[in-house]
Amino acid sequence: MKRISVMIVLVALLVPSMVFAAGGQETSAQVEKTVINFPTAATTGAVYPLGSAMSNLWNTKLPNVRASAQASAGGIANLNMLADGEAQLGVAVTSIMYESFNGIGSFEGRANPNLRVMIGLYSNPNQVVVTENSGINSLSDLEGKRFASGAPGSTTEVETAIHLKTSGINYPDALRVQYVGFTEAIDLMRNKQLDGAWIMAGIPNAAVTEMLSTAGGKLVNIEESLIEKLKSQYPWYGAYTIPAGTYPGQDDDVLTSAIKITICTDARVDDDVIYDLTKTFWENFDELKETQAPLKKVNPAEAVQDLAGLPIHEGAARYYREIGLL
Repeated sequence: MKRISVMIVLVALLVPSMVFAAGGQETSAQVEKTVINFPTAATTGAVYPLGSAMSNLWNTKLPNVRASAQASAGGIANLNMLADGEAQLGVAVTSIMYESFNGIGSFEGRANPNLRVMIGLYSNPNQVVVTENSGINSLSDLEGKRFASGAPGSTTEVETAIHLKTSGINYPDALRVQYVGFTEAIDLMRNKQLDGAWIMAGIPNAAVTEMLSTAGGKLVNIEESLIEKLKSQYPWYGAYTIPAGTYPGQDDDVLTSAIKITICTDARVDDDVIYDLTKTFWENFDELKETQAPLKKVNPAEAVQDLAGLPIHEGAARYYREIGLL
């Protein structure tokens, strides 16, 4: 009897431990979430809402991911965060990605060999907006003008520099440059403290709409000869037409230059996670396109084209091979 009593006591003592152990085992079996920090761009552009929609899609569809889109200063800042391990995804155009990967230009001496493409999205056009009474009708007219080239570290600031220098303008010395973002530029134009601003974003862009409708703005053509010159030096450029009627009061087509915008990532992010993110994006592309205007011009068949020779993440490449794009 005594032995039976002792056994009962031992069982009573062990059962809670066994339950705790089982509970612990169940906890460890839960799906571990990979944190995805996803810097995008300024909140006034089309990229931030797109990144937010993509993050929401992934969080809804994928149990192994916790994605968070963040506003940022733009492409250069995003690429720096990727290189430093502070972000797992980012939005950037292929031009500055090329510089980051090779450690040239804005990334001189800081090559990031881990930079990878995940999704090639759409051509991102340069949009030069000036006030009607500024007397500016071409890029050469910008000399001496008060001009917003973009926030420091932004893609637009890099684009301003490349275009003006290629066109023969001594940038930034030949202009009265103000390094401000879209929102500040709108207010300055309204207050007649700014003659123009450079914006690189998908169309239609809210800031451009605001400038044309409330700040007396107009779009400036970039000459075809300059675009050809750009293409000869920087093969990622292409010609792009902003169709008439895209913006208020825009009665004519506007010729400009454009670069492919991508969702980029880091080679060190797990292949299976990137595969899941890529597959989920494209399998829900039509749903996203309904609410995200920039995606309306995306051709899924061109997802791996015009990437300036940059490598594709192996996880994404696996998906593209499955659907016959690679």
